[in-house]
Amino acid sequence: MTKRQSGDRLDPAAVTRAGLELLDEKGLEAVTTRAVADRLGVRMSTVQWHVKTRARMVELMADAVFGEIPLTGLPPAPEERVRELARRCRRALLSHRDGAALVVGTYAAEPHTLRFAELLVGALLDGGRDGREASWTAWTLTYFTLGLVQEEQAAAGDHPWGDALGDAVSAATHPALHSTLRHLAPDSFDERFEFGVSAILRRA
Repeated sequence: MTKRQSGDRLDPAAVTRAGLELLDEKGLEAVTTRAVADRLGVRMSTVQWHVKTRARMVELMADAVFGEIPLTGLPPAPEERVRELARRCRRALLSHRDGAALVVGTYAAEPHTLRFAELLVGALLDGGRDGREASWTAWTLTYFTLGLVQEEQAAAGDHPWGDALGDAVSAATHPALHSTLRHLAPDSFDERFEFGVSAILRRA
């Protein structure tokens, strides 16, 4: 457990780090300003002096996750650069418990998030898309990645979505779904991710 030592400086970055540690240990629901204050050994009001609300803390945590995405050594070809950025984003989200759930619903106009978005949109523009198509494709890729990672992280939990679907679907009641269930196995996420990215990038 992280405890602030006497003389250590408490700032938004320290609060964010403590929040991420708590996230990895206990999950998103456990992340509150009070829990972070307890972890740091300070009063909740001290944490709130630096990060006013839980929502703001979550925004900073989400931006910190984007800050973990390596942005050097990207492929020169625009489409491969887009694919690699999406892969790196997925890995960063998967590296934290509830990583996708943390980011979903936040609108963090923060440095790391904006830097990633700049590179992603820039690669799409370099590939010949106009402004609308580049921005909408970046949006689609981002939310596809977040959604798939949410499912992947849930599948590793106590109540896998795939098991529930398998219990509810039979050849008699849902023949089309039943015939395709094998393609939604927990070991198919890598292939499903690459398929989804290719489908999004495919142009008519």
